[in-house]
Amino acid sequence: MNRTVLITGTSSGLGRATALLFQAQGWNVIATMRTPQHETELTQLERTLVTRLDVQDPASIQAAVEAGLARFGRIDALINNAGYGAYGPLEVTSFEKIRRQFDVNVLGLLATTQALLPHFRAQSSGTIVNISSVGGRMTFPLGTLYHGTKFAVEGLSESLHYELAPLGIRVKVIEPGGINTDFGGRSLDFSNDPALPEYQPLVQAVLSALGPMMANGSSAAHIAEVVYAAATDGTAQLRYEAGADARQLLAARRTADDATFFAGLKAQLGLGA
Repeated sequence: MNRTVLITGTSSGLGRATALLFQAQGWNVIATMRTPQHETELTQLERTLVTRLDVQDPASIQAAVEAGLARFGRIDALINNAGYGAYGPLEVTSFEKIRRQFDVNVLGLLATTQALLPHFRAQSSGTIVNISSVGGRMTFPLGTLYHGTKFAVEGLSESLHYELAPLGIRVKVIEPGGINTDFGGRSLDFSNDPALPEYQPLVQAVLSALGPMMANGSSAAHIAEVVYAAATDGTAQLRYEAGADARQLLAARRTADDATFFAGLKAQLGLGA
């Protein structure tokens, strides 16, 4: 019997690349997105169910799980990929964006995980792969909200891996660096107010760094290979650094004390002490 994976956020980027890879490897794929009526590629694939799931809508989560079980009979892995990135000075960021950041990246991930747990528990097996980021282990300026959510994903995943291991359920965390996708166009929401000049040097420095970081990042297909390996390696390994830039950044963070690392990052951004 083919194994089945449910993936959130498959309309583009890493989610789509992951869905294509699992399908090519013979898995049944429940490819979820907020607007499945606009999908034309994944709907043409065999062993693939494209269905609606909005992580901010609990009813849609439950409906997607039920549709996947009705179609394939079981679910063996969950890839929590749906994400949103709010960047910019906190002072000028609306509370609506603050709430959405945590609703999508944390509460939505928890709700989707919770919806699968009874099924995984009943079959005494399952793998949960949470897409974090290097931004879950270190921070960049103006990422207060995004990094807050990714640090949360790291913490909740680490705790869950203790909680679920006795049930036969594995928890994995993927930590990519830059991914050369349309995340910046579709999922990155940058707030700024030029009328506040105090923030503008930092805003310009960060915007100048983010573009090349994404453009020079790993391909979505490469990161998808790490996701697939984590979901299928059968080990208790929790964290997977994904991409050469992620490995370099996280190695630097581990070996430097706070003052040294902060000074180095400021120098890279051309900021004063």
